[in-house]
Amino acid sequence: MAARIQRIPIATLGKAELKSPLRRSTVSGDGKGKFVPEAMLVRHELHVMEGQPPPDDLFFEEAGARELLYFDPAKTRAAIVTCGGLCPGLNNVIRSAFLELRMNYGVPEVLGIRYGYQGLNAAVAEPPIPLTMEFVDNIHEEGGTVLGSSRGEQDAGVIVDFLQNHRIDMLFCVGGDGTQRGAHGIYEEVTRRGLKIAIVGIPKTIDNDIAYCQQTFGLMTAVEKADEILRGAHIEARGAVNGIALVKVMGRDAGFIAAFATLASQEVNFTLIPEVPFALDGEDGFLAALRRRILDRRHALILVAEGAGQDLFDRPGAGCDASGNRLHQDIGLLLKQEIADYFAAEGIPIALKYIDPSYIIRGTAANCDDSILCDQFARRAVHAAMAGKTDVLICSWNRHFIHVPIAMVVAERRRIDPEGELWNLVLSTTGQAARFA
Repeated sequence: MAARIQRIPIATLGKAELKSPLRRSTVSGDGKGKFVPEAMLVRHELHVMEGQPPPDDLFFEEAGARELLYFDPAKTRAAIVTCGGLCPGLNNVIRSAFLELRMNYGVPEVLGIRYGYQGLNAAVAEPPIPLTMEFVDNIHEEGGTVLGSSRGEQDAGVIVDFLQNHRIDMLFCVGGDGTQRGAHGIYEEVTRRGLKIAIVGIPKTIDNDIAYCQQTFGLMTAVEKADEILRGAHIEARGAVNGIALVKVMGRDAGFIAAFATLASQEVNFTLIPEVPFALDGEDGFLAALRRRILDRRHALILVAEGAGQDLFDRPGAGCDASGNRLHQDIGLLLKQEIADYFAAEGIPIALKYIDPSYIIRGTAANCDDSILCDQFARRAVHAAMAGKTDVLICSWNRHFIHVPIAMVVAERRRIDPEGELWNLVLSTTGQAARFA
């Protein structure tokens, strides 16, 4: 029996009927790039078991330039907002989105919203910045965001009032799941009022934890910087008798930075992530394993994600931050103290170094890999908005870019599978036990 194609629908503002000004075509052999047909889909699950019929599966619209547009570019005003924590590549996204809008579509005015969703609340907002070629010229060489950012919700009604008053036709929301929850709320208010404003999301999270998106921008820059730090930490550990280097990286609920940095480094001996609980005590616990490593090799390098080991605390983190993310206790400081106390009780002298480079990594400029990814996300977001698509996030999947409904994305988070290939590669690299129990 053939698999049933389940196409994930994307909200639209209306029928796209205007001819795109992009120099592309729909025929082969003319030397031009191609428009993406509306019927072009990307399958969610690639794996099929031989001898078994493929299961019913999800199919997403492929993102990219459309032949027909909903908006007349010459009469369109766009705005870009960056929200949440800093992440390598934010300025790249701003620049590429602006260039696509201005240079390729001919949109006359693009506004940069100041300090996240706060900038869409007229009562507290600083005036938006009219983006120009001169303004965006070199911003991709800098870390952070030239527009500023903030955490926290703003009333959707107030935001939509702002969009109406400034005659904004499309809003590009650059941020993680908290930002996208806000974008979905804006879409709902726009829809309730019967307005024709496109709300399009671009996935930003250094943690790489957005559902239906295999890689978010910022991840590989973070991994590259973490690898540099691990290289120095390894030298510190090897340079002392019973040297232990403990490095903490970001990863609130998903350990992708820690996992990929481990694979890049090839020197990490223990990797601890939120997805895999671990015990400190007992013969099969982490501390006993670390003791065996020190007695055998005289040094050790430990990498821990910030959200790992939260069950080890007497009390959980208090509440959530302004973006709705659960606050965590500091696992790095806990491990530092537990390691020091354990080896003191064992009578084994150690030289322990603790390194927390989180905010240094977060504020750096994007590397080449992320710069390319930012450009791909930003330009496809513009294509989606110009075609009248809304309440949509641009995601990367199976080497393609897809349209995913924002509500579908924010319903879950992407995490490392403890039985999957990535974690097994980490275990093969570190040589650690699958679990410390």
